Amino acid sequence: QVQLVESGGDLVQPGGSLRLSCVASGSIFSINIMAWYRQAPGKERELIAEITSGGLTNYLASVKGRFTISRDDAKNTAYLQMNSLKPEDTAVYYCSRLQWGVRYWGKGTLVTVSS
Repeated sequence: QVQLVESGGDLVQPGGSLRLSCVASGSIFSINIMAWYRQAPGKERELIAEITSGGLTNYLASVKGRFTISRDDAKNTAYLQMNSLKPEDTAVYYCSRLQWGVRYWGKGTLVTVSS
């Protein structure tokens, strides 16, 4: 089993920045994909960014150039740097880890973008 704990969600004004963190613990395996998803009220959960253990990244088109995913494997932590935030970025952000064909989820952290 793998446990994921997100942090960093907050209320921020449009144009502001936040950095989310996700710490993994438990049965960690070196080959994995870390990802961030989000779910806005009334909408389906969507993948916004992912990073492989080799450092390859992929982004949702609407966040490309504004969000950056990174990882520090020494700390078993993934990050999501979010800049130029917009009201439509308001959502619960979930960390996810895929290893050995099993996907694990954190409980989510709320990001609210509002003036």
